[in-house]
Amino acid sequence: MNCADIGLIGLAVMGENLVMNIESKGFSVAVYNRSSDKVKNFVEGRAKGKNIIGTYSIEELINNLKKPRKVMLMVKAGNSVDGLIEQLIPFLEKGDIIIDGGNSYFKDTIRRNKYVEDLGFLFIGAGVSGGEEGALKGPSIMPGGSLEAWPFVKPIFQAISAKVDNRACCDWVGEGGAGHFVKMVHNGIEYGDMQLICEVYQLMRDSLEMTSEEMHDVFKLWNEGDLNSYLIEITSEILNYKDEDGDVLLDKILDSAGQKGTGKWTSMAALDEGNPLTLISEAVFARCLSAMKDERVEASKVILGPDAKFQGDKNAFLEDIKNALYASKIVSYAQGYTLLMSAAKTYNWKLNFGEIALMWRGGCIIRSIFLGKIKEAYDKNPKLTNLLLDPFFQGKVEEAQAGFRRVVSSAVLNGIPIPTLSTALSYFDSYRCAKLPANLLQAQRDYFGAHTYERTDKPRGEFFHTNWNGRGGTTASTTYKV
Repeated sequence: MNCADIGLIGLAVMGENLVMNIESKGFSVAVYNRSSDKVKNFVEGRAKGKNIIGTYSIEELINNLKKPRKVMLMVKAGNSVDGLIEQLIPFLEKGDIIIDGGNSYFKDTIRRNKYVEDLGFLFIGAGVSGGEEGALKGPSIMPGGSLEAWPFVKPIFQAISAKVDNRACCDWVGEGGAGHFVKMVHNGIEYGDMQLICEVYQLMRDSLEMTSEEMHDVFKLWNEGDLNSYLIEITSEILNYKDEDGDVLLDKILDSAGQKGTGKWTSMAALDEGNPLTLISEAVFARCLSAMKDERVEASKVILGPDAKFQGDKNAFLEDIKNALYASKIVSYAQGYTLLMSAAKTYNWKLNFGEIALMWRGGCIIRSIFLGKIKEAYDKNPKLTNLLLDPFFQGKVEEAQAGFRRVVSSAVLNGIPIPTLSTALSYFDSYRCAKLPANLLQAQRDYFGAHTYERTDKPRGEFFHTNWNGRGGTTASTTYKV
């Protein structure tokens, strides 16, 4: 009996395309899906004549795999993953490997990793990015979990992943939930990038009154320079796509955004870490606000604002918009990387920040030209605390900031909402500010809650309380951080 190199459960779009990708690289695959019709249609259709084995039960799937068995789950995150793990366990042997390739929450991955390892099996939580096309032609893969399992899946994962400069966009990330955490941060940055581009689009459309064709030309040009990226590229194509009647399809799409939760998870993780992930969080809230479509339409009838039209040199303003977008992208990545650093300390992960940037250079949604510069930054200084302190990125933001400020100012004066562009500038200004007004905030907290404060004329770590109104007494609250 010829057994397969790997098994895959879940024949939706991503699962099917990954199977085709794996088989095209010389590996055999056994597949299973809860709906047997999907298996039958796949093996008799798209997979016909390929080295792909259709199976119709969990037991049959396991019996068709080489040892140690490797089973990859490509199913919806949540209870479905836990349910499949329970179905697999009775048929597995010690050392067999369960791989969760879905968009699972990293804390669930930490829990599953421990549970599976305690039973004597191995577990990998692998973030897979690239969508339908990436799954088929080469995604970015971010595996973490049981280190002992990595040598068994490495040849397959690195063979099927995207390649940039002959390097696979896949490498070991770390133990526990590290792989899914890195994928989650990737998705958060993706939320930020998409919202930034949407705000730039609205500035062009509503303030500069540009046509879709004009915007298409601008994004196409931008994609040839510093802003070269997958999202800029597809934005250019979207702006040029015509509906069946010849009109621009984009103009007919309802402005109510959906989301699957990974951006929200990134913001939640940042709150847990006490990390100021302002840009990505604003991108999440922007989607929430867009979903209030009917309410916004009614509000637009009664709440008035300024005229959105720009007055001045449009070409110069377009250059300012480009600079604002580039600087904001740097801020977004800077924030994402500070979250990775914080979580690495919390969960004792040995993350290689430069290698993570390389994994994101190909296959994934946020792939862009300056990811190589992030790798260079961490090669030069592995202890770099913020990308804004790297000479390259520091110089780029400083070059862009005059135009950046003009764009934010113009948008505010003209009533154009730019939540992520404005928060990027606010973060930049806060980060470079030696003295923020938090001294007043601490005084307020101490006044009403006796929460204490530190003094500039005393060593750090000493806390004081003042009886501000003469009625509060001298008892102070304990000092703690959430």
